[in-house]
Amino acid sequence: MAYAVTMPALSDTMGAGRLVKWTKNLGDKIRKGDVVAEVETDKAVMEVEAFQDGYLSGPLAAEGTEAPVGETLGYITDQPDQVARSVAKDKTGPAGAAAGDRRTSEATKQAAQVSAVLAASMVASRPAARIARSRPSATSAERLAVLATSFKAPLDAGPPYRIERASALREAVARTMIAGATTPTFRVTAQLTLEPLIEAAHDRHLPLSVLLARSCALTIAAHPLFNAGYTPEGLAKRDRIDIGIAVDDRDGLITPVLRDVNARPLADLVADWTRMCEQARIRRLTPADYSGATFYLSDLGVFPVVYAFDSVIPPGATAILSVATSTARGAFCTLACDHRVVFGADAGRFLATLEGVLKDPGKILAQDAKS
Repeated sequence: MAYAVTMPALSDTMGAGRLVKWTKNLGDKIRKGDVVAEVETDKAVMEVEAFQDGYLSGPLAAEGTEAPVGETLGYITDQPDQVARSVAKDKTGPAGAAAGDRRTSEATKQAAQVSAVLAASMVASRPAARIARSRPSATSAERLAVLATSFKAPLDAGPPYRIERASALREAVARTMIAGATTPTFRVTAQLTLEPLIEAAHDRHLPLSVLLARSCALTIAAHPLFNAGYTPEGLAKRDRIDIGIAVDDRDGLITPVLRDVNARPLADLVADWTRMCEQARIRRLTPADYSGATFYLSDLGVFPVVYAFDSVIPPGATAILSVATSTARGAFCTLACDHRVVFGADAGRFLATLEGVLKDPGKILAQDAKS
């Protein structure tokens, strides 16, 4: 008997994965729980385990193949003489591109259209814009879809080009961008004092990212609307403050999430942050490590030339704080906010409270002593 090895669903939002490599060879004896393959999800490389004993059999999907969740990648047979020693063609290559496209998940299709959607929202034809406006009952996503289908990037008018498939991580970022494009966003920029916090991080050998996250958490505790999330049914009020911090990946962007940042000791947060940064470096974060943040933080202060910048609010959150490089006058910090949840004055009060926390890092350390 042959048992299918399938593309696993490693998160609630995962629609497809990419087979990175087989860790076992055709005909190898397999024990239940053995790792037989590695697959790339939205944000990480994960291991695929065998659910029964047997022998690895073909046809095996070729390494590099992208497949929807649940699709068969290979087989495990009961007996060694049942092993089929064959490898399927890579359906993501030129010969199988059409077949692979038909089997791509809906989420991946949306990611592939992100450039057209965002461009179409600015330069769509007048007829398409009229169609979108004529459907007042249509959702934002539907209106964007109408605009997207009417727009074709004028690539053929320029130099020769080739299409290179984006990594799963970049496609995940693209999906986040298209979701964020439908959020009614306003931005408020303030020049905040960071030097005391930077000095405290240096003197106590603590990651600045963790101290920034704790500063935001203390501020959110005083302004709880910034920990809420918009839903059509109402605001999702959340008691725990979980902060996602943007980290530069070699092939995109990922946001490890520090949990319960306002209440846990700094030592615990630092240990979690150190572990997640190491796991992010080798693409071994799990969905539990990067999902479900209630507030986001992006820090480009390590680049002295970046004096100010803006970020997109990820779905599920109300705000993201973008922190630029610190100078003698302070650092320009831009708070992007969901206008369905908070308003300009709310953002002003939030930033004023944050300035007070940043000027006095002792408040952060005192909070740690109370934890």
